[in-house]
Amino acid sequence: MKKAIQKSLLLVAVLVTMINYASNVSPLNEDENIKKIVLTLNNVKEGQQLLIKDDNQVILYKEAISKSGDYKKGFDLTALPNGDYYFELNKDIVIEVIPFKVNYNVVTFNKDNKMEIFKPFVTLKNNTVFVSLLTLDAKPVSLSIYYNNDGSMELIHKETIINAVNIQKSYKLDATKTGSYIFSINTEGRAFSNSINL
Repeated sequence: MKKAIQKSLLLVAVLVTMINYASNVSPLNEDENIKKIVLTLNNVKEGQQLLIKDDNQVILYKEAISKSGDYKKGFDLTALPNGDYYFELNKDIVIEVIPFKVNYNVVTFNKDNKMEIFKPFVTLKNNTVFVSLLTLDAKPVSLSIYYNNDGSMELIHKETIINAVNIQKSYKLDATKTGSYIFSINTEGRAFSNSINL
C-alpha cells in the first residue's frame, strides 16, 4: 500500500512539473522576434482582391476584401526567400502594385516604384467594339481579336500599339457573324481578356 501511495505521489509530482513547463512555453505566432509589416490601404471596396506575387507572377497569397473602407493587416514576410515581390490590389479598373524586396529576412519597400496598371475597357455599340486603355508609361500593347466559331477560336485581327498613353480604338465587327468575340490584350506583363457577344 505504501508503495502504491509513493508511486501516486511521484506521478502527481511529474504531472505538476510538466504542466508548469508547458504553461511557460509561448506559442510560435506570438514570438517577439517575428517582424510584421503592416499594410494599410485606403478606400478599398468589398470584393476587391489583394494578392502577394513573386517576380514570376506566381500568386503566394490571395484575399478577398471583406469590408469597404480602410484596410490594415500585418504580414510576416521575413520567411520569404530572397527576391522581388509585389502586393497587388485588384480594383475594378486599375491594379495597384506595391513592390518589395526580401534580402536575408529583411523586407524593404521602394515607394518610388509603386505603380498603377489600368485595365482595358471594352464596350459594344451596335456592331462596333470600342477599346480604351490608359498606359501611363506608354508601354507596348498587344491586341488580338478572336472569333469563337463553334468552339474553335479563329484569330481575326492582331496588332501591337507602341508609344501611346491613351489608347482609343474601335473595331467594326461583321454583323453577319454573330457569336462570341474575345478581345485579348497584353501589356506590362499582364493578360486581359474581354468577351463580347454579337
